[in-house]
Amino acid sequence: MRGIAAVFYRDYRQRMTNIAFVFWDMFVPLAYLALFGSGFQQIVAPSFQVGGQSIGYTAFLLPGVLGMITFTVAMNTSWGFFMDKDSGIFYELLTYPITRPQILIGKIGFNVLLSLMGAALTIALGGLVMDVPVRWVTLPATVVVVAVTTAGWFFLFSVLAIRLNRMDSFNTVTSAAYILLMLVSSMFYPVTDMPGWFRAIAWINPMTWQVDALRYTLFGIGASTTVLLESAAFVLFTIVCLAFAASALNRAD
Repeated sequence: MRGIAAVFYRDYRQRMTNIAFVFWDMFVPLAYLALFGSGFQQIVAPSFQVGGQSIGYTAFLLPGVLGMITFTVAMNTSWGFFMDKDSGIFYELLTYPITRPQILIGKIGFNVLLSLMGAALTIALGGLVMDVPVRWVTLPATVVVVAVTTAGWFFLFSVLAIRLNRMDSFNTVTSAAYILLMLVSSMFYPVTDMPGWFRAIAWINPMTWQVDALRYTLFGIGASTTVLLESAAFVLFTIVCLAFAASALNRAD
């Protein structure tokens, strides 16, 4: 446990020395919800429907913003992982009396805590300030989804941080993933209203699985069977990414 706590504390100290990352993790997604949510709400609210159920655009966007938080937290932490490797600190860390599984567990623990804090702020803004009809009774399920999906994204980006050696390559791949995975998903618009080629890509996008699960736990929007299949798919995605991250970390020396 000491090793896990040490990695957790180190990530906390590292993040606190760069407030810009904290701002990006916490408040940029809140700005998306406040600006895009309230703006588009005025345009599409009267006729906006998902799966035959009427929903305001702010409510539709809120789960997407939660997905954005988990994604950016994982991506920014992996950037710190990459910088540790680039500076040589990562290899020095491997010589400490800390096992490699403890490194991953400590980092994912900090990531999950940061994501949950961001999610709490977002849900509070939506439910208490913007009158989004959040189902408070199912919030524990939302917490589980946020935790699992944060882990999945972090493990994915950890593989990139460990395997890629050039900073320009790392930044290019993560930036492309940030744009493509978010835009080709159900984060900003209903997938069912999109062209066929878009739907085909979106349905195999883990971001769509995550946002659909969050939308279901927060508002009951979506078919339960579909959401269960998507949730199972994301759990499998997380396990696969964990296996690759552990393999990459074990080979690092």
